[in-house]
Amino acid sequence: MREIFETDCDVYFTFNGTAANSLAIASLCQSYHSVICHRYAHVETDECGAPEFFSHGTKVLLADGKNGKLDLESVEALVRSRTDIHFPKPRVLSLTQSTEHGTVYSPDELSSLCEDARGNDLKVHMDGARFANAVVSSGVSAADLSWRSGVDVLCFGGTKLGLPVGDMVVFFDRELSRDFAYRCKQAGQLASKMRFMSAPWLGMLREDTWLKYAAHANRMASLLAKELHMLGISVHYPVQSNAVFADLSPAMCEHLRAKGWQFYTFIGEGGARLLCSWDIQESDIRAFIRDIASV
Repeated sequence: MREIFETDCDVYFTFNGTAANSLAIASLCQSYHSVICHRYAHVETDECGAPEFFSHGTKVLLADGKNGKLDLESVEALVRSRTDIHFPKPRVLSLTQSTEHGTVYSPDELSSLCEDARGNDLKVHMDGARFANAVVSSGVSAADLSWRSGVDVLCFGGTKLGLPVGDMVVFFDRELSRDFAYRCKQAGQLASKMRFMSAPWLGMLREDTWLKYAAHANRMASLLAKELHMLGISVHYPVQSNAVFADLSPAMCEHLRAKGWQFYTFIGEGGARLLCSWDIQESDIRAFIRDIASV
């Protein structure tokens, strides 16, 4: 990991992304602090309150932004809305890469947000459940899309790449990871045979396998979006990673689910969230499109 990120980072393993995000955020906060994130960020909508639980009450503050990306003005407004002792002090800016809408922050966008965070004495956490897809999409190095842009800690997703279990927490500011091993142990995230959970990462990281899998998933999403467009079905957001949000009617969703297709419709601001996995094949895309066309 230090070779991939070109820096002397600290790396820890957790069983899943919820633990990775929640423990990482808890390591940056006190109970009287707050975390600023996008209103559709996973740490707000899909962690069952785990970030607040593990940080003993840190409050999550919601900012806005187009296409799932945090808007700098919205963040600034939250930071400066209250500075008195009666309001939880902003301490962390949490970014999702790629976002919950499948879009990707560019290095310039990240640098701008991180620079503003520094100016407001905020640490930067990145939820990188699909970090690999973002790296491929942006065409820059993992370092450029993380610590060189100002990120302090990255939660690097493994299960979205095909691993059976296990995400990594990567601290670029090593001072912030002091005693993090104890935090993992207390939260039940230390396996008695952690080597079995960490070993598959070796195969994933060697010979850029993680990037190849992500690139394939991204290509399949682009193909899916193209085929949907040819059927006259609109796509809600720019397709920049492995996610496509399609405007499917309730009847069409019911028809597709009856044929065995699985997808969510409650994530994001609307539409059916269609995710292309690391092992999806073009034939799967064609079959899905045929089933849509039949309605």
